[in-house]
Amino acid sequence: MTQTSPVFRVMPMTEEQAAEISTWEYEPPYNIYGWLPWDQMKALEIEFGDPVLRAQQYVSVVREQELPALCGFAQLFPIEGVTRLGFGMRPSLCGNGYGQAFVSSVVHEAQKRNPSHVIDLEVLTWNTRAIRAYEKAGFVIDDTYERLTPEGTQLFHCMIYKKHVISS
Repeated sequence: MTQTSPVFRVMPMTEEQAAEISTWEYEPPYNIYGWLPWDQMKALEIEFGDPVLRAQQYVSVVREQELPALCGFAQLFPIEGVTRLGFGMRPSLCGNGYGQAFVSSVVHEAQKRNPSHVIDLEVLTWNTRAIRAYEKAGFVIDDTYERLTPEGTQLFHCMIYKKHVISS
């Protein structure tokens, strides 16, 4: 018997969802993806703590059956002719095979918003778990480069959505 992939739905991120996401804690080495406490994010108006930025660029990814209702979030960052995606999945759901369906739901939303845009993302080269999910959802590595992060310079892949989905 094969496991069926959950169907995720993308919706505008509420303040309550943003506050919940800021509490998520990831196991190392993924703990670099954590956020400041909600009160600080809100006070500083950074990322989804800024209500305008949250409404313009952030979405929640939800599922109403079996899994927790709030499964993750995405940022749809507009660049000239490009929508750059950023993802965050609820830590308890990571590594369970939900990545392709999760990513595909956000890609679909990005295509609805800007059908003529190229869709891309950046991922740390060591994050093989995420890279596999992105490849299964139709992304291919287009470039590799160094970028400054809070932890210093690190290697990133730029991956571009090519609509060709690699089978599992």
